[in-house]
Parts: sequence; C-alpha cells; structure tokens
Amino acid sequence: MAKASEIKNGNILRFNGELVTVEEFIHRTPGNLRAFYQARMRNVKTGKLVEYRFRTDEEVEICRVETSDYQYLYPEGDNFVIMDNNSFEQYSIPKFLFGDAARFIKEGMNVIVAFESEEPIMAQAPTSVELEITYTEPAVKGDTSTNAMKNATVETGVEIRVPLFINQGDKVKVDTRTGDYIERVK
Repeated sequence: MAKASEIKNGNILRFNGELVTVEEFIHRTPGNLRAFYQARMRNVKTGKLVEYRFRTDEEVEICRVETSDYQYLYPEGDNFVIMDNNSFEQYSIPKFLFGDAARFIKEGMNVIVAFESEEPIMAQAPTSVELEITYTEPAVKGDTSTNAMKNATVETGVEIRVPLFINQGDKVKVDTRTGDYIERVK
C-alpha cells in the first residue's frame, strides 16, 4: 500500500475494487482547512469517470501494469488469441478490450496489451492498418464530383467508404479509430 501523496498522473489504482487510471491529480490547500488531493480517474473497463478527494495520509493500492507488444494470431469465439513476441506464450484476450478497432485487426498484426497480475485490462490496435479491397463497384467514367465516395469491403469483412478511383485488389490505409479511408498504398 502506498500513500495518496505518491500517486502520479497515469498510474493505475485499485479503487473500490475496480481498476482506474489517474487522469488528473492535484494537491489542494484551501484557506484554513486541511490539505487534500483531488483526483479525476477513469474506470479501465467501463470508461466511466470518477472524481474523489484523497486525504494526504490515505492509503491507496497502486497496481503494477505490464504493457508489451503481442502478435495477433486468430479469433476464438469472443476472444482473440495473441502471442508474446519474446516468449511465444499464447494468451486469450476478450475482443471488447480493443473496442471498434477489433474489426480491422488481421492475422499477424502487432497489438499492444496491458496485463495486471495475469489479467488483461487494456488492448490497443495500431492507429492505421493496410488492408486489401475485396469488393467494390467499378467507377463509371464521368461519374465524378468533388470528394465522391463509394462503398468497399476490405479483407476483414468490414465495409468502408473510399474514393471512386479505388478498385478491387487495391491496398488502402484505414484509420482503426474512426474506420475512415486515409490513402491508397502502392
């Protein structure tokens, strides 16, 4: 156990039985009252924001979190199977930890996963990925206007919007956070 005065921004604490990450931590000394620490924390699993005032001598549990690069191998039900790049150990990670980016992850891609005592708590896909277009309607000559877009299906099965000049078989770069087309890859 550590004292509240040892908390820093970015720490992960076990607070009321839940894991929270500290977003803002301020020391306050109001007038003739006792000093305290004002903390704004976000729940790791639900994303809910929590505000709390810690006494200066209050004990808190700062969790040790290990973050590392892993390689995505294959889907397995509601989980993704990943492999440690150094020890080649395999872990099963729930898909929901990746959020919306999970639909753009393909086999062999590197991902970042954070563990707290053998339990996966956070997962992050790359911010952009290169995917091949498996299906799209051909563009009709003269069917152009400013920033005209059409639907296209990428190799992971997700449908995105791409410019008219993109054809089936082209590789495109996609933003995994928003699902937007970025550019065509040569």
